[in-house]
Amino acid sequence: MPTTPYDEANGTVSPKHVLYSEILAVTSVMRKNSRWATSNQTFNTRDSALASNLGLRRTGPVRGNSVRQGSSEDDLMSGFEELKREVRNTTDIKKVPITALLAPFFAIIRSPLSTGPITSAALSALHSFFVCGLISVDSPSIDAALAELSSAVSHCKFEASDSSGDEVVLLRILTVIEDCMCGDLGDQLGDIEVCEMLETVLTTCAQMRLSEALRRSAELTMHALVRVVFSRLHRLDPEKEENRVLRAEDQPPGESELSMAPSQHTLESPSAEKAAELPETTDAGALSSPQNFVRVEYGLPSILELLRVIINILDPNERIHTDTTRLLALGILNVAFEVSGPRIGDFPSLRTMILDHGCKYLFQLARSENPAITHMALRTISTMLNTMRKHLKLQQELFLSFTIDRLAPPITGKPPRHGTPSLKNTSVSPRPGTPATASPSLEPSPDSNDLEKGVSSPHRPQVMPARGETRDLLLETLSQISRHPSFMVDLFTNYDCDINSENLFERIIELLTKSVYSSYYNDSLQQNSITSQYLCLDLLLTFVNDMTSRAEGASAPWPATYISSEGLMQSKSTKNLVLTGAARFNTKPKTGLAFLEENKLIFHDLSPEVSRAKSLATFLKSCTRLDKKLLGDFISRPENLDVLKCFMELFDFKGKPIAEAMRELLETFRLPGESQQIARITETFAEVYFASGPEEIKSQDAVYVLAYSVIMLNTDQHNPQIRKRMSIEDYARNLRGVNDGADFSPEYLQTLYDSIRKREIVMPEEHTGQLGFEFAWKELLARSRVSGELMICNSSHFDKEMFKAVWKSVISAVTHAFMTFDDDYIIERSIAGFRQCATLAGHFGMPDVFDYVVVSLSQATSLLSDSLPIEVPVYPVVEVERQSITISTLSVHFGANLKGQLAAVVLFNIVNRNGNAIREGWTQIFEMFENLFIHSLLPTRMLQMEDFLGGVSMIPLRGSSNQPSRPAPRSDGLLSALSSYLMTPYSSSQETQVPSATEADIENTLCAIDCITTCRLDELYAQIIKLELDPLVAAVRALEALAYERTVARLQRESDDVASTFDTALTPPEGSAHSLPYDPASVFLLEMMVSIVCQTSDHIDELWPIVFEHLRLVLSAAPRYSILLIERAVVSLLRICQILTTKPSLRDQIYISFDLLGGLPPIVANSVAEQIISGLALILQNHREVVRSQTEWNLVLALVRSTISHLEAARTSFDLIQQFVAEGKDQSVTVDNIPGLIAVLDDFSTAAGIIIEVEQQTSRRRPTSDSASSPVVDRGRKAIDLLYEILKLLPSLTEKTDDHWRLLLPALTSLSRQSTNASREIRTAAFSQLSRAVLGPLVMPNEDEVNELFNRVFFPLLDEMLKAPPHSETTEMRVRAAVLLFKAFMRFEIRETEASENWDVHVLWTQILELAEQLVTVDKSDQMYETVPESVKNVVLVMNAAGMLVPPQAPEDQRDERQRLLWDSTQERMERFLPDFLAEIIPTPPPPPEPPVTVTSDAEPGPEQEVPGATV
Repeated sequence: MPTTPYDEANGTVSPKHVLYSEILAVTSVMRKNSRWATSNQTFNTRDSALASNLGLRRTGPVRGNSVRQGSSEDDLMSGFEELKREVRNTTDIKKVPITALLAPFFAIIRSPLSTGPITSAALSALHSFFVCGLISVDSPSIDAALAELSSAVSHCKFEASDSSGDEVVLLRILTVIEDCMCGDLGDQLGDIEVCEMLETVLTTCAQMRLSEALRRSAELTMHALVRVVFSRLHRLDPEKEENRVLRAEDQPPGESELSMAPSQHTLESPSAEKAAELPETTDAGALSSPQNFVRVEYGLPSILELLRVIINILDPNERIHTDTTRLLALGILNVAFEVSGPRIGDFPSLRTMILDHGCKYLFQLARSENPAITHMALRTISTMLNTMRKHLKLQQELFLSFTIDRLAPPITGKPPRHGTPSLKNTSVSPRPGTPATASPSLEPSPDSNDLEKGVSSPHRPQVMPARGETRDLLLETLSQISRHPSFMVDLFTNYDCDINSENLFERIIELLTKSVYSSYYNDSLQQNSITSQYLCLDLLLTFVNDMTSRAEGASAPWPATYISSEGLMQSKSTKNLVLTGAARFNTKPKTGLAFLEENKLIFHDLSPEVSRAKSLATFLKSCTRLDKKLLGDFISRPENLDVLKCFMELFDFKGKPIAEAMRELLETFRLPGESQQIARITETFAEVYFASGPEEIKSQDAVYVLAYSVIMLNTDQHNPQIRKRMSIEDYARNLRGVNDGADFSPEYLQTLYDSIRKREIVMPEEHTGQLGFEFAWKELLARSRVSGELMICNSSHFDKEMFKAVWKSVISAVTHAFMTFDDDYIIERSIAGFRQCATLAGHFGMPDVFDYVVVSLSQATSLLSDSLPIEVPVYPVVEVERQSITISTLSVHFGANLKGQLAAVVLFNIVNRNGNAIREGWTQIFEMFENLFIHSLLPTRMLQMEDFLGGVSMIPLRGSSNQPSRPAPRSDGLLSALSSYLMTPYSSSQETQVPSATEADIENTLCAIDCITTCRLDELYAQIIKLELDPLVAAVRALEALAYERTVARLQRESDDVASTFDTALTPPEGSAHSLPYDPASVFLLEMMVSIVCQTSDHIDELWPIVFEHLRLVLSAAPRYSILLIERAVVSLLRICQILTTKPSLRDQIYISFDLLGGLPPIVANSVAEQIISGLALILQNHREVVRSQTEWNLVLALVRSTISHLEAARTSFDLIQQFVAEGKDQSVTVDNIPGLIAVLDDFSTAAGIIIEVEQQTSRRRPTSDSASSPVVDRGRKAIDLLYEILKLLPSLTEKTDDHWRLLLPALTSLSRQSTNASREIRTAAFSQLSRAVLGPLVMPNEDEVNELFNRVFFPLLDEMLKAPPHSETTEMRVRAAVLLFKAFMRFEIRETEASENWDVHVLWTQILELAEQLVTVDKSDQMYETVPESVKNVVLVMNAAGMLVPPQAPEDQRDERQRLLWDSTQERMERFLPDFLAEIIPTPPPPPEPPVTVTSDAEPGPEQEVPGATV
C-alpha cells in the first residue's frame, strides 16, 4: 500500500471519488443479477423517519415471506443509495464514521443472497479503501468498523456458482484480511477479530477441495499474518499479558471466549445451504454510534489460541488431520519461531505449550515416513532449538539422542573396522545418559536384552537408521542446531556433567568421528555416503575451531548464577563412578556394592538417623542406571528385607490411592518372577502404605490383598492374550470381606477399577510403543520442572576436559579425511584442523595430542617406510642448475604425492613451533629423517659426522668407495699395509648398472626437494638442542630405539635365523657367528643422537644412560658390525666422555667407558686405534685432573697400549706419554701411573723390535744397521730415555713411601728386556741406561731386593743373550752384560756382605759362575775368553779381601761353614771352565811354623815372653 493516503492535495483523486467508484462497481455487478435486474425498486428505508420528522404517522403494509425476501434484496441495494445520499453533501468523507461508509459493503459480504461476483466486488472495494487510506487508524469509529470487518469476512456467505469464481472470492477475502492485519490498522484489532481472521485464513489453507494455487496463496497469507502476530511478542509485556490470559480463563464460559476451530473439510461460506444466520445491522445509525465501544488491542490470548490450534494439528495420533495439513502447520509454526525468536520463551503460557505438546508432536513427526513431513519437522525443530533452547534442556537431550540413534548404522554380525556406535534406542540411552523415565523412545522397536559394554542400563529399542536424504537432513539439522560456538560446551556442562543425563557431547563426537570413515556405512547406507562424511567432518572441524577460538581469547566468563565449574567437574567425576558402580552392580551386585562403598557412594552418610540399609536403599532408588529386573530381584531377597523396608519408606504414599501408589512403586523396579519374592514386596508395601493412613482401608492385610488384586487386575485388563476381561462385578466379588471382614465401598472399587482399566501400570522394560512413549514423556516433563534451564555460556573452563575425552578420535577422523578425500576445501579444512588441534594441545599442555598429530600426519606424508634397505640401491644422479640431484624411488613418489607434501609441510610446521610438546612423536619424525637420508633428500648439514682426525665428513651411503675422507696414513712398511687393511670399513661392492631417469622423475624429484626445503628440517634439527628436558629425553630415546632396532635387534633376529638353519643335532661351525653389513642408517641415527647429546651438555646426567646403553651393546659385539659403525661408536663414546669430565657426578662413567673400549678385540681395537687415542688425548690434554687413582691410570694407559700396534695411532700415543713424562708443566708422573707408564714405554720399544724382526725376515738378510729414519724405532729409542727419566723421578716421588723398589724393579726389568731388542739403537740405549741406573745412585737395593734384582734383571738378560745367534754385536753385548753382571755383584753383594754378618751370597755367586761358564762355552770368541776370566778374577780377589772367599788353611781350618761352602762351590765350578784359575789367584797358604818354646819360672806369673826365632 502507498505510504501517502489519497488526497487531492497530494495529487491523487479524492477518497470520495474512490467511494463512488466502488459503489458503482458493486451495484453494477448486482444489477446483472436477476434479483436486482428490475428498475422499480423503492427505497423506503427512511419513510417512517421522514413522516415522524414532519409530524405524520406512517403505517407500513403487512408483508409476507416473499415481500420480506424482496425487501431484503432491496435493502442491500438501497444501502448503497442511502450511502451516496449521505456523503453527497459531505466535503470530507474521512470525517464520516467509517462504519456508515462500510455498512453496505459488509451487508453484501454477509448476505447469503449475494453471489460470488457481487461478494468479490464488495471485497475488492474494501481492498481499495485500505489502499487509498479511507480505512485508517484516524477514521472515526474505526474500532467498531474493524469488529464488523472481522465478523463480515469471517462469516462471508454467498451463493455458490462456478468453482473458479468462488475461489476468487476467497482470494479477495485473504487480501482484505492481509490488508487489515498487516497494515497500520493491525494494532487496532482485538483478540476476537484476530482469531476470526486467522481462523478464516487457516481454514482456507486446509480446504483440500480448493485449488493448489489458492491454498498456496492462503498459506503465504497465513505466513504473513503469523509474522505480524508473533512479531507483536517483542512489544508485549509478558507479565501483563499473562494476567490477561488468567482473567480470560476466569470468565464464565461463552463470555468473550476465544476459540479457533479450523476445518479442512467444509468452508463456512461457499454454500448458502450451509450458511449460518449472522447478526445483521440494518440501522446505519447504530453503526455510526461507537462512543460506547471499548476495545483492547490483541495480544497474548489470540497468539496463545493460534499456537494451540497449530500444535493440535501436529498431533500425529489425531486422524482427522492429514499430512498436508500437518505440513501446513509445521510451516506456520516454523515462521512463528523465526519471527518471535527467544522472546517466545519469555511467556510462560506459550513456553508451556511448546515444551509439552509442541515438542512431543514435533519429535514424533521427525520420524515420519513422509519425507516432506520429516523435512519440515526437522526444520521446525532446528528453529525451535535455536530460539528456545534455554528452556528446552531435556527436550533437546531427547532429540539429540534420537538423532544420534537414527544416524547410527544398523547392527551387523561384525562391526566395521573403525567401530560402530550402538543402535539400541530404548528409553535409556546406550551411553551413560538419560534414564528410562526421561528419554522416551521416538521409534518403537523390539526390546534388546544385551547390555552394551560399559553401560549400566538396559538398551532402548532399536531405531531404523536414516538413509539417503533423511540422513542428510538429520545431519543438516544437527549442523543448524550446533552452529552456536558454545554448543559443545553446553552439551558437556548440561548433560555430560549431569548424572541423570546422557553423555551427549561424547556421543555426538563419537558419531561424527566414526561417520567420517567410509567403512562406517554398510551396503544400505553407502549411497551418497560422501555427503554425510563431509557434513560430519565439517561439524567436527567446527567444534575444533570454536574451541581454538576460546583458547585464543574468545571466551566468556562463567556466570556466577550457574553451578560452579568445579561443582560441575565434581559431578562429572561422580557420574563416572556411579556409572561404573551401576555397571558392576548389574553384572554382579556384590562387586558393584563393594565398588560403590569403596568410592563412598554408599554408606558415607551413616548416622543415628541413617542406617546402612537406608543409605543403600537411597542409592538404589535414586540411581536410574540400575537394571530394573535385577533391582527387583535384589531387594526382594530374604537377606535384604531391611533394605526393602527402607526402600519402601522412601516413597510418599500419603493421600494417594492404592492404584497410584502401586503405579509409582512398580515404575521403579520390575517385579521378580518368584512368588515368594513378590510376597515379600507386597507385604512390605502393605506395611508402609497402611502406615500412611489410607482412606477406607481398615487393616494391613486388606492392603496386602488389595495390592495383589491391583496386580492381577492390571494383567487382566491389558494382557492381549486374555480375551474375557474381568468386569467390575467380578472384581468386587473377589474382594468381598477382605477389608478386615467388611467390604470395600462400591465407589472405592469402581474408582480403583477405572483407574487400572483406563491407564495401565507399565512395568519397567515394557515401555514400548505409544503407551511407553506417553509414559516416558510424562516423566520427562516431570524432570523438566526441576532440571532448570539450559546453561548457555561460551566458556573455556571445560575445554581441557572435553578435549581430553575426544582428541584421539577427532584427530584420527581428520587424518582419515585428509588422506581419503580429494576435495580441496576438505583438505584445507583438515589442515586447519591439524593446526588447531596442535594449538589446543599446546594450550592445555597435552603432549600426547602432539604425538598423535605427528603420528597421524606422518602416516599421511608417505615418508614412513615399513622397512628400509640395508644396502642402498644405486640411484641415478643428474645435474640440475649446477646441483647434483639423486633420483630415488622416494623422491619420485613423494614428489608426485601432493597430499603427502601438504601433510609434510603441516607436520613440520607444527613440530617446528611445538617441539617441547612432543614425546612419542619423535619416533615418527626420526623415521622420516632416516628414510629421507637413505634416499639423499636430507639437507647437507644433517649428513655430517664429526671426527677427531679429519674434522667433519659426510656419512657414506655405500661401500668403501664412499668411506669418509681423512688424512692418508703414512706408508711405513708392513705394519702400515696391515693397518690400512684392517682400517678399511667396507667390503668391496660390485658396480651395478645405474637406471636412467625420465624427465617426469626429475620433475617429481625437484618437487620433493622443494617440499623438503619448505619443511625446514635443518631448522628443526637445530631446534632439538634447545628443547626442554622431557622432550629432549624423549627425542634421544626415540633415536636410541630406532638405532637399536637397526643394530642390536636386527643382529639378534638374523643370528636366530642363521642358527635355525642348522640341524638341531649338529653344532654350528666354529666362528660362524653372523655379522651385519654396513648400514648407513644406523650410522646416521647414531650420529644424530650423539650430536644432540653433545650439544645439550647441561642435560648429560639424564641423556648419558640412554646413549651409553646403546653404545655398550654395539661395542660389546663389535666384531659383528661394520667397522665404520664401530668407529663412529668409539668416537661418540669419547666425545661424550669429554663432556663427562665436566660433571663430577659422572666421573666414574668415564672409566667405565674406557674399560669398555679396552675390552675391544685386538683386531677391532687396532682398526679404531686412531679414534681411540685421538679422543683420549683430547680428554687428557684438556682435563688431566680427572685421572687420579691407580685404577684410573691403568685404564687410561691400557687404552694407550692398545693403540701402539697402529702406525698412526702410535705416534699420537707416544706424544701423549712423552707429555706425561717429560719435564715441564704437563708432567704427570705419579706413584699411581709409573707401572702403567713403564709398561707403555716397554711396549713402544717392543713394537720397534717387532718391526725390525719383520723386516729382517722379509729381506732374508741381516741388516748392518737399523732403519734410522723409522719413526717406530725412533719412538722405541725415546721410550728407553723416558724410562730412565722415570727412574730419575722415583726418589723424589717415593721418599715418603715404601714403594721405591716396587716401582723401580719394573723399570729395570724393562731396560733389561729391551737390552736384547732386535733394534740395535734400542738395545744399545737400553743397556746403557740399565748400566747407568744399576751402577749409579738410583739403584740401592737392600738385602732382600738384591736377589730379586739379579733374578729379574741380570739373569734374564744373560739368558736372552745366550740364546742370541752368534754375531760380533752379540759377543760385544754378552761381554758388556757379563762385565755389568760382575760389577753389580761386586757392588751389591760384597758391599752388603761386609755390612751384614748374615749375608749369604752362596746361591747368587754360584748362579753367576754358571752363567760365566755358559758364556765361555757358548761364545768362544777371544774377547769373551779375555773378559770373563778377568771379571772372575776381580770378583774373587775382592771376595777374598772381604773375607768371603777364604781358601782352606792347614793344619787346622778355622773358616766358618759359609766360607767353606762358598769356597768349595767356587772351586768346583771354576775348575769346569777355568782350571787352576782359582789357585792362581788365591793360592793355598803354607802350613804355619812350629810354635816357639816358652820358659817359665816359679816366680809369679807375668807377661809372656817370646821365644827367639818364632814367626808371628
